[in-house]
Amino acid sequence: MTVTEAQIRQIVAQVLTRLSAAAPPDAGLAGSSIAIGADHGGFRMKEALKAFLAAQNYIVLDCGTHSAEAVDYPDFAYAVARLVANQTARFGIIIDGAGIGSCMAANKVPGILAAMCYNEVTAKNSREHNHANVLTLGAGMISQDTAEAIVTAWLNTPVGPGRHARRAKKIIDIERRYLK
Repeated sequence: MTVTEAQIRQIVAQVLTRLSAAAPPDAGLAGSSIAIGADHGGFRMKEALKAFLAAQNYIVLDCGTHSAEAVDYPDFAYAVARLVANQTARFGIIIDGAGIGSCMAANKVPGILAAMCYNEVTAKNSREHNHANVLTLGAGMISQDTAEAIVTAWLNTPVGPGRHARRAKKIIDIERRYLK
């Protein structure tokens, strides 16, 4: 099943409606909100990560999919990336079979720095060195316990200053050259 642009807008609108009903307008939602999405290969891991994140008091914005029925990962990667790019969510997490395709799709959205991570070291590096704001995971490549360890490391690693900030800015500058 392919999700159309209209359906993606509807997903985003539904998430925003649930979000505005869940908390007062001055709650600083972008600071603690995480958009999460998956294709059918990542559905089970997404559902478990939603509970894991909610238990840590994150506001979880579920962009789908909502079953193990076959769907196309770019649609859900785009929905998550849009919420991060427009600052509705502070971070995004996308899960597909390998994590690679969703990373590629998310990185097409201006303002997104997505990283596919497969252990805690790559998770920390992607945040500190590269200022990643979207994490992608491969449900067919890692266990649920490893996914939780990666997510924890990723969320708890601050972006690095100095040379790391300078280099991350250069990545963003490359994107800006092509947006003109």
